[in-house]
Amino acid sequence: MTPSAPAGATEGEQAPRIEFPCYYTIRIVGNNAVDFETSMLDVVERFDPEVDRGAVTHHDSRSGKYRSLHVTLYTTGEQQLKALFDELKATGMVQMVL
Repeated sequence: MTPSAPAGATEGEQAPRIEFPCYYTIRIVGNNAVDFETSMLDVVERFDPEVDRGAVTHHDSRSGKYRSLHVTLYTTGEQQLKALFDELKATGMVQMVL
């Protein structure tokens, strides 16, 4: 039995891999608290001190309960991204990181 192809790929084709180092955009979704954006960017800056806070975009949910941040940072590898995702989630303010 062969596994099915990833979404968006034909059978026998693999999903595209990220080639590091590169600029990579993440989406951080969390509770729409007063300090959410600042707290998340403080964490991101520990992984990329050059992140451009002015280029961050955000979107609030219809109810206003959640906020989504789109942040582009320079990444060096999958381990860095995993560590960043883990640290963001550890804040207790994050619902998901994509």
